Amino acid sequence: VQLQASGGGLVQAGGSLRLSCKAPGRAFRNYSAAWFRQAPGKERELVSEISWTGGTPVYADSVKGRFTLSRDNSKSALYLQMNSLKPEDTAVYYCAAQKVGQVYGYWGQGTQVTVSS
Repeated sequence: VQLQASGGGLVQAGGSLRLSCKAPGRAFRNYSAAWFRQAPGKERELVSEISWTGGTPVYADSVKGRFTLSRDNSKSALYLQMNSLKPEDTAVYYCAAQKVGQVYGYWGQGTQVTVSS
């Protein structure tokens, strides 16, 4: 499955952004999906993930209460609503997908999020 991420940008601390990840075709509905991020000099980390059936997303402690992950399988899309952004949220954000029982093997191209103080 091919993933296309968008929605990044420059925002002041306390602001909001909405990231989108879209996958052409209908296969995406059969994959669990997630957003990861990688800040300069740091390892890539999981931000949030959701199973292929939907349900309650899992969040990193650092974004709980601020970020909301959702998916719309009818549109083969994954969204990350990011509120109350902090400078430490600055990173390249990647969407990813995985087949059940496998690792995240499908990645979007990344979208830059920069939060100024």
